Amino acid sequence: MKRLNSVNPIRAILFGGAIATAFSLSLVGPGVGNVVRAAWQESPKVIVDQAWQIVNREYVDPSYNGQNWQEVRRKLLDRSYSSKAEAYTALRDTLKTLQDPYTRFMDPEQYQALTNQTSGELSGVGMRLQVDPKTKVLTVASPIKGSPAIEAGVLTGDQILMIDGRSTKEMSVDEAAQLIRGEEGTSVKIKFSRDGKVFDRLIARARIEVPSVEFSLQQEGGDRIGYIRLSQFTAHAADEMQAAIKDLNSQGADAFVLDLRDNPGGLLYAAIDISRMWLNEGEIVSTIDRDEKDEHITANRTAITDLPLAVLVNKGAASSSEILTGALQDNKRATVVGTETFGKALVQSLHPLADGSGIAVTIAHYYTPKGTDISKKGIKPDVELKLSEKQLKELSDNPETIGTIKDPQYAKAVSVLAQMKRPRVSSSGMVR
Repeated sequence: MKRLNSVNPIRAILFGGAIATAFSLSLVGPGVGNVVRAAWQESPKVIVDQAWQIVNREYVDPSYNGQNWQEVRRKLLDRSYSSKAEAYTALRDTLKTLQDPYTRFMDPEQYQALTNQTSGELSGVGMRLQVDPKTKVLTVASPIKGSPAIEAGVLTGDQILMIDGRSTKEMSVDEAAQLIRGEEGTSVKIKFSRDGKVFDRLIARARIEVPSVEFSLQQEGGDRIGYIRLSQFTAHAADEMQAAIKDLNSQGADAFVLDLRDNPGGLLYAAIDISRMWLNEGEIVSTIDRDEKDEHITANRTAITDLPLAVLVNKGAASSSEILTGALQDNKRATVVGTETFGKALVQSLHPLADGSGIAVTIAHYYTPKGTDISKKGIKPDVELKLSEKQLKELSDNPETIGTIKDPQYAKAVSVLAQMKRPRVSSSGMVR
């Protein structure tokens, strides 16, 4: 990875990387006629060769796991592919030989789902869904503010019985989401149940910005705790985080709890921008690419607050979450509470292919400010607190208690912050 500020944020994913480039039709010489060229562009071999070229150019290990990568290409292009599906299978099998689970091929549907996820936007009606742990019925966890679902009068707790005439009995959240999402401007008919009354709504799909930040000011004893939960590092995450910190500051927060539990990561530049909101100085992360070129990314004196901070993590906190956690811990800006993180210290770039499919390629290794390699080890919290199976089930069955004093890890963070509490100076200069 050469220069992070040159990264196209739309293409940069799973810690960012280079922008996608035009694919190479290296087997087609300048003298080939238009008919032959058109036939080649329709061939599944275009996708195969395009993916090979990207890995050849960017993959972090220039030995390609000890393989002759040119020979790999020859074998791929010597094969005949009767369909794109067959070419997809060949690509997946080839990428597995790198023994890197993060370098992977995605068919068009998978690629679109991933880009939607990291963009923080999708085309749908704007409802968070869950299967109610008690009734086992598909239920609206919450409608998103300003969405078509809100305009249609959908409320938290509404049960979803049918989607476009299809029963939701024993339907998973993912299956339901796929049915509800669709092209912007089209509509979906949903049958709801509320307090025993059944009703239908025809809801128009629209482009929805899915929030990645939730926050609230919570009075815990004599302290006002600004609680912020970050679910993913999307394209909108930094703007949302900035708004949350400023709002909680204006409400008079004495300290902050930043909840990164089960945050799988996302965009590199979002992690860097958010780190700079908490850190005024110091290194954030360093990366080393295939040419052993290293880059050190630092804070730039743009921190929004210096109030005491605790960060909640667990095994589900990965990648960008670990970059942010490592930066805050190594610079002694925050106390980390919870359990060991996932341990993913690799950077990927995401590239679209000619037919709408895509490929994610590992392009660099990253290290925390102290030079720690967290691969397969994760980050160890300063204050370790593991939840029991019973506690995990109670939080799962009662998600509204997450980030409250009934949440043992949050409660421990509040206790830690109470010991760190500093006097707060009012606008009149009085200490309070």
